[in-house]
Amino acid sequence: MTNVTEFAADFAPGSVWLVGAGPGHAGLLTLQAHAAMQAADVIVYDALVSEDILALAPADTPREYAGKRGGKPSPKQADITLRLIQLARQDLRVLRLKGGDPFVFGRGGEEALSLVQSGIPFRICPGITAGIGGLAFAGIPLTHRDTNHAVTMITGHD
Repeated sequence: MTNVTEFAADFAPGSVWLVGAGPGHAGLLTLQAHAAMQAADVIVYDALVSEDILALAPADTPREYAGKRGGKPSPKQADITLRLIQLARQDLRVLRLKGGDPFVFGRGGEEALSLVQSGIPFRICPGITAGIGGLAFAGIPLTHRDTNHAVTMITGHD
């Protein structure tokens, strides 16, 4: 592939792509995520997606905020998932842009199951999870032969 847009050539109308935006720095976004941002008809994004990453999308692409912040009014997961389904049923290419990786504490699995149940085609585009990428970006090894040989990732809450 010589043209980055080819990474999203099969982003069809009426489908949803669950895309990981990585740990926040625009330079850590995958090529496939960037290509999907160029092809999307609408972007539904999380609170953890940085302004620098959102700025990579075409200026005329509609964006819908679906972020959750502890202690603040936030959309319910069921409402976010329903919105993805509604947009896809309008024959739009829906980009669900999530901080980190959609399947690492990102509720991407819940969204994917609902899309399957609704008959909506989707794709998962992994992102660099913050639990790994954030450490590496800061110069902190996740594992090191002399100090730590295993990794356990747990969420801070249920």
